[in-house]
Amino acid sequence: MFDFAPAAADKPTLYADLLSAADAVTNGEPDAIANMANVAALIWQFLPDLNWAGFYRMMESELVLGPFQGKPACIRIPLGQGVCGAAAQTRQTQRVEDVHAFPGHIACDAASASEIVVPVTHEGELIGVLDLDSPLAARFDAADAEGLEALVDRIASRIA
Repeated sequence: MFDFAPAAADKPTLYADLLSAADAVTNGEPDAIANMANVAALIWQFLPDLNWAGFYRMMESELVLGPFQGKPACIRIPLGQGVCGAAAQTRQTQRVEDVHAFPGHIACDAASASEIVVPVTHEGELIGVLDLDSPLAARFDAADAEGLEALVDRIASRIA
């Protein structure tokens, strides 16, 4: 059993601790869904001011809902649609300060005000995206993008 207790810290320390915890719970576990579920739970536990955190998996030509924490979500997202679809299509992290101003935003939870989506690739293939929503406008900054990209880099082979 794992018992992680995040401490109040600056973002670099918080993300280092999150990365360490994610590494511990996914190392040696071959089941991608179990690993995504544990990482989503860790993100929910470690990062403040979220109302959704989880994965969408690339299945054929669209994103399909994977393990997450938060309210029920959209099940399928076409490439290029919404923030998740944009991240998947461009393979670039999307950091949106105001989701209501994002063209084509898909509103699964009306309480969401900002969002960050990090594409997950393994051996050159897109395997999904990591999606975090917040009820606070401009919740995510460059430090969040850097920390989440490092997390995705570490776990990509474990959720492929």
